[in-house]
Amino acid sequence: MKKEPLHCEDCGAKDKGIFCELEKSVLAEVDAHKISNVYKKGQTLFFQGNPPHGLYCVSTGKIKISKIGPDGKESIVRIASAGDVIGHRSLFTHEHYNATASAIEDSHICFIDKQYIFKLVAKDPSVALNLIQNLSHDLGVAENKVASLSQKNVRERLAELLLSLKETFGIKEEKRIRLDIKLTREEMASLIGVANETLIRFLTELKDEKIIDQDGKVLYILDEEKLLEFANLSY
Repeated sequence: MKKEPLHCEDCGAKDKGIFCELEKSVLAEVDAHKISNVYKKGQTLFFQGNPPHGLYCVSTGKIKISKIGPDGKESIVRIASAGDVIGHRSLFTHEHYNATASAIEDSHICFIDKQYIFKLVAKDPSVALNLIQNLSHDLGVAENKVASLSQKNVRERLAELLLSLKETFGIKEEKRIRLDIKLTREEMASLIGVANETLIRFLTELKDEKIIDQDGKVLYILDEEKLLEFANLSY
């Protein structure tokens, strides 16, 4: 984990983040209170069970948020990307982290101490509102995931996952959409709550039906309409 200078004003994810509506003078104050780090693929930002000392803002890269069960099995809650904040729920509920955050690719992350965040939230309503919106979005994602796991079959869950990844990481390339995220099969299986072997079987079926394609770890969506039909998005 090495430090690397990055000013908030120059951050490519600034317009997506919780500080997007701040005046330049206040943004400069945030800049002075943050610590900027580069996390290599596989490095951990924080561990489940540890106390929170601040929040993390993703400038570039992708971070998986995962829970470890009593049996040691990992369950991925969500994938955070540029503009997202991490660790805010535990920070404002004064609870220990209920999940672990790890980089799934080299990522540039900024850390802001909790004392300053509490002060800024009290002073600037736009930051408080954006944090509430983030928490509300996270809650909606969690509710949808619970509904999907309990009500949908594996094909429906996989189709929904691919469409969700397309919304956040999809890049249009002529007649196909490239998913600009490289998840392991184990990570994908965790996201939809199935065994690795089951995921591979259903991915193979979708490839055989020319709905998706694959080049190494990179997935491509060839037939988005068919995925929408399979996903059965009723909520």
